[in-house]
Amino acid sequence: MLSAPLVIGVSFAYLLLLFAVAYWADLRALQGRSVIASPWVYALSLAVYCTAWTYFGSVGRAATSGVWFLPIYLGPMLAMLLAWMVVRKMIRIAKTWRITSIADFIASRYGKSQLLAGLVTLITVVGIVPYIALQLKAIASGYAVLTSPLGQPAVQSADWWSDSTLYVAIALAGFTIVFGARHHDSTERHEGMVAAIAFESVVKLVAFLAVGLFVSFGLFGSPAELFERAREIEALRLLLQFDQGQPFAYAQWLGLTLLAMLSVIFLPRQFQMMVVENVDEQHLRRAVWAFPLYLLLINLFVLPIAVGGLLHFGVGRMDPETFVLSLPLSQGWYALALFAFVGGLSAATGMVIVEAIAVSTMVCNDLVMPLLLRMHRFGARASGDLTGLLLLIRRLAILGILLLGYLYFHLAGEAYALVSIGLISFAAVAQFAPALLGGMYWKGGTQGGALTGLLLGFGFWAYTLMLPSLAKSGWLPGGFLEHGPWGQAWLMPETFLGLKGLDNLTHSLFWSLLANLVGYVGVSLWRPPSARETSQALLFVDVFHRNAGTRPVFWQGKAQVSALLPLVGRFLGVDTAQRLFTEYAHRVGVARVDQIPADARLVHFVETQLAGAIGSASARVMVSSVVEEEALDLDDVMRILDEASQLRAYSHALEDKSRSLEQATAELRTANEQLKSLDRLKDDFMSSVTHELRTPLTSIRALAELMRDDANMDTAQRQQFVDIIVAETERLSRLVNQVLDMAKIEAGHAEWHTTTLDMRELLEQAARTMEETCRERGVVLERVLPERVRPIRADADRLTQVVLNLLSNAAKYAPRGTGHVVLKLEETDEGVEVLVQDNGPGIPLDQQDMVFERFRQVEGDAHYRPGGTGLGLPISRQIVAHFGGRMWLRSAPGQGATFGFFLPRAVVLAT
Repeated sequence: MLSAPLVIGVSFAYLLLLFAVAYWADLRALQGRSVIASPWVYALSLAVYCTAWTYFGSVGRAATSGVWFLPIYLGPMLAMLLAWMVVRKMIRIAKTWRITSIADFIASRYGKSQLLAGLVTLITVVGIVPYIALQLKAIASGYAVLTSPLGQPAVQSADWWSDSTLYVAIALAGFTIVFGARHHDSTERHEGMVAAIAFESVVKLVAFLAVGLFVSFGLFGSPAELFERAREIEALRLLLQFDQGQPFAYAQWLGLTLLAMLSVIFLPRQFQMMVVENVDEQHLRRAVWAFPLYLLLINLFVLPIAVGGLLHFGVGRMDPETFVLSLPLSQGWYALALFAFVGGLSAATGMVIVEAIAVSTMVCNDLVMPLLLRMHRFGARASGDLTGLLLLIRRLAILGILLLGYLYFHLAGEAYALVSIGLISFAAVAQFAPALLGGMYWKGGTQGGALTGLLLGFGFWAYTLMLPSLAKSGWLPGGFLEHGPWGQAWLMPETFLGLKGLDNLTHSLFWSLLANLVGYVGVSLWRPPSARETSQALLFVDVFHRNAGTRPVFWQGKAQVSALLPLVGRFLGVDTAQRLFTEYAHRVGVARVDQIPADARLVHFVETQLAGAIGSASARVMVSSVVEEEALDLDDVMRILDEASQLRAYSHALEDKSRSLEQATAELRTANEQLKSLDRLKDDFMSSVTHELRTPLTSIRALAELMRDDANMDTAQRQQFVDIIVAETERLSRLVNQVLDMAKIEAGHAEWHTTTLDMRELLEQAARTMEETCRERGVVLERVLPERVRPIRADADRLTQVVLNLLSNAAKYAPRGTGHVVLKLEETDEGVEVLVQDNGPGIPLDQQDMVFERFRQVEGDAHYRPGGTGLGLPISRQIVAHFGGRMWLRSAPGQGATFGFFLPRAVVLAT
């Protein structure tokens, strides 16, 4: 056993660490670097679903029922498959209308009914108190196991004021208040709380996995050995089977899975983390697989720990719900036991904090505020800042909820296992499913239907599940369980109307959801929705179909800015109200607050802002008290909807025109840039052509003038000048022909005579043409040609021009007397590749790209060769490209150059 001061000290140190994490996250938020703007943090925060029930209760259930702990986690995994469709819609609705709780969500959908909001809140409080008691019981049980001799019962405190669990509840209330009830606007993100919950999720997962590894590989050699030993014992062998030696209870398995699917969405804490605290809908994409993965990991060792505990201690000798702590303690692993307790403390505190924040918001907005606002002192005609009162109510509600949880734990907690307490709460919140899901997807649901369904479902839950739990705890006479009220056996709570063969939970879930669904649908079909309910139904069901600018506002009447501004100031603070109205004025295009048009959109804006502080139902009442609202009928709703649809169509038309104009503008801009580029190319081309023409013309003119002016010029000298003039004339002719050729190719006016040709024969003929030139320069021309190649389609004359240009360049730059040029042909399935390689000076890397540019030649004395025009390679590249091929250069300075081109066999001619 461990000393009590050590356990208490470590526990409070851990709580202080949570304070530090939350404080750090709040500081980051103030600096504009939100911690919770991460999909990983969002996914981890959803693991608040894994409470002390997961940590201790699942092991206890596995020790008595084997794999029957799994449906509680299979349900959430299956629910996440629908998260992108269902939860994303809930998030969009909540963000649009500043909804802060599940009670506010349901009430807002059905005409912003205060009665409905209050009923949902009462069901939540009654249903969730046992769950909070579960967490307190888990902490108390864990503390007792650590601080008492192993196997001996803990000493129970005789007086409530000396019960340590009470002070745990008060400490948790303090933490919840500090990091969850500091602001009066409930829609404001609780950055610190979310970060702390994500941190707790990591701690409890690591701690549970550590115990699982210790049991599986430390206490036993391996999981295989553990289960092999379990199979040798009849009672344990049955735990490893789904049927456990009896017909498989499909109804119970399905009921538990369905219950867990609903609970992971409708538990107040899950709604708080999934919906209210969500900062980006896209985070769901990560959560839909990361959260199920978390559930898989944290349940990986549940069965090994349960079976290992039964093998180690024996069946019935130790409470299975404490195996996570007692197994490490039994082997002297005190540090691991203490770490496991901290993990369990994480699981419990995370649930209590978020649940208390969520339920306190509902109690404040939907139970207390409606009562206060009916009083003359706090009503619509009163004045004064109520922000402090709102905070006080929420803080007192947090404390009250935790004290109610402690009271339930003190009175009934010892009579029920952790899992049983948790399932009672799960079945209570499952009653929200018909009204909430129906309200999101069915426009015909009404307030009367939702009220009827909730009352019937809650009534059956209380009668068939809650009252029997109290009776089994000794706080109610148990006669009605065995004989039914007034001796009527058909009214027995656990076999209602004679329905037998189901466990008490599945039995209660069946009757409560059936009555709920029948009441909701039946009454909704019996009486059509009112105008207000119809308008809210349209806004909820079609939330994805409209943006903020085209969303209809179902309100008509008269309002004044001078009345609405002080109203917002009462509940949000004067400074906040002035800021909100100033921002709204800029949004509607006016300079001052008093210039804001007091229309339906302003009333809607004010009501939405107030909803974040006092709930949508109370916000509607308060706004109605300072404006002159005209009642809407169904015709008005349809007229407003038609106007919004017309506005939406007009908005879409404007968007389409805007996109068309943007596209046309982009095309014009591109065309303009192309024209500018072409203009620059034209200038460059003209400049280059002028320069290239001027050089031979200048030479011809100069030599001709010399011969004209000197009649006595030597004959040999005159002959030399004439030879030069002829050479320059030939160069000028080549230049003009190549310029014209280039212009025709680029303009698409060149003539192409495509035929089937033998590439080997074409190269052989080109080589024979160049043989004499190479011999005069002392250059060896080597051919590396295959014996046969398949024919291709191309223009023989044009390709001959390309090959001769490459061979001429190679021969020109190869060293005289020792030059070596290789002409190579290679064939592939795709086409043919021609290479011309020389042993000349090579081309520097920084000049290799420019050799294919017009009138550009490689610079440097080693590369200077007279007579070149700088157009041969650009023309050659254009010809090759025309036939769908490509040309390239590979060279290293001092190691020669290799020019090559590839022609595909299936030619797609360029246009």
